[in-house]
Amino acid sequence: MSDPTRSGAGAPGAAKAYRVEATNHDGSFMGKNVTPAKFASGKESGFAFADVLFAIDMGTDIVFGDAYPDWRGNLYDISLLPDMNTLVEWKPGVHSVIGDFWMKDGNPVPICPRNMVRRLIDRLGSLGYTATVAVEIETTLFEESIQEARARGYRDLTALGGETGATYNLARSADWIDYMEAVTDRLDELGIVWEAWTDEAAPGQTELNIAPTDPLTLADSWVRTKQVMREIACEKGRSVTFMAKPTAGFGQGAHINISLQRDGENQFYAPDGPSETMLQAVGGLMATMAGNTLLALPQITSYRRLVDVSGPPTTISWGVNNKTAALRAIAGHPKYSRLEYRVPGSDVNPYYALAGVLAGVVAGIEKKMTPPPQVDDMAWCLPDDCGVARIPDSMTKAIDALDADEILREYLGDEFVDFWTASRRWEWMQFHTTGGDPYVDLSEWESRRYFEFS
Repeated sequence: MSDPTRSGAGAPGAAKAYRVEATNHDGSFMGKNVTPAKFASGKESGFAFADVLFAIDMGTDIVFGDAYPDWRGNLYDISLLPDMNTLVEWKPGVHSVIGDFWMKDGNPVPICPRNMVRRLIDRLGSLGYTATVAVEIETTLFEESIQEARARGYRDLTALGGETGATYNLARSADWIDYMEAVTDRLDELGIVWEAWTDEAAPGQTELNIAPTDPLTLADSWVRTKQVMREIACEKGRSVTFMAKPTAGFGQGAHINISLQRDGENQFYAPDGPSETMLQAVGGLMATMAGNTLLALPQITSYRRLVDVSGPPTTISWGVNNKTAALRAIAGHPKYSRLEYRVPGSDVNPYYALAGVLAGVVAGIEKKMTPPPQVDDMAWCLPDDCGVARIPDSMTKAIDALDADEILREYLGDEFVDFWTASRRWEWMQFHTTGGDPYVDLSEWESRRYFEFS
């Protein structure tokens, strides 16, 4: 991928309020609205948030079963420190800024999603590389307002743009086109650089591509794009969801594309195919793919996507220009040579997903890892004895894979791995004890839990 050309959002006007923002572990967009005076007093010292934001699940229940390190306790305060590089005018009179969570001793909260990306950018930089990343965000749009969707339990909704699913189809009704044009207009106003949007496979589904940029900017743009899509849906009396599988039909993903640069040159490029650096990155991503599945597929519904010959990858596989594999290598072009990581669902926490990918890439380069043989044919429906393992297809399998992954423990930290596996065990238990049904295509429990906040 080429280096990004980021367009600015322009100088903000006078503020009546500031919104300080971040994501929690589940990727939900969190924040506070404060007065200009309050923002001025806290923009350098930070804003207090109760540590419980990392201890409640998507049903607003307290999560039990994980350790409480020094920074956590009985609703202790942690500090959200704004990154002034992210300041934009969200709407007239309201300014928006994204920040990172810090402890009272001045160290970053070990599980802070944004700080995890920062750490891995720094580690990659120590090797002399910078990363350029992009994302393809899939989402599904519905005719009903969010209020009506709630009244229906987020079920039996009407796909916006027609009930026929087809990829790249321009014959969508004007309401679908009007929504997407409003979204991209809003992104332009905010300085979020997008490259394309298109009809996707399922009824009402769209894909929006955020332009290549550095990992931290990409993650910030990603969470803000989701917020924009929700707000535009509310304004137009529609609803939108980033659930990995919002209906019993097609699922939806978030493919991450990555390349590495040194002195402005794409280090994944070689005239005769993948470069040595790309192959090492492939080796690291393949070695960590099973463990990374728990970050890439964070919710119960995430695993319902993993159906052979339906689009998402189902095997721990890679291949040059092979879209059926979990990791697709685009090679041989000095500008566009890159890796496409196809595992994540659209419900992923963008920061954790990028941290997992960066961890695999850095590990592969530092350890000079060799990738397994690529899959030249279709990577779906492979026989059990072919030597290619399947992606963990349940949350419990993914938990075990991450728990046992020594590479990801080294690069993401024991504290994060222990925290994340414990929180996902809780999510699995909640599903099985409070109304989830594993024997249907999509349970009402999942729709109510994930539709709005994934």
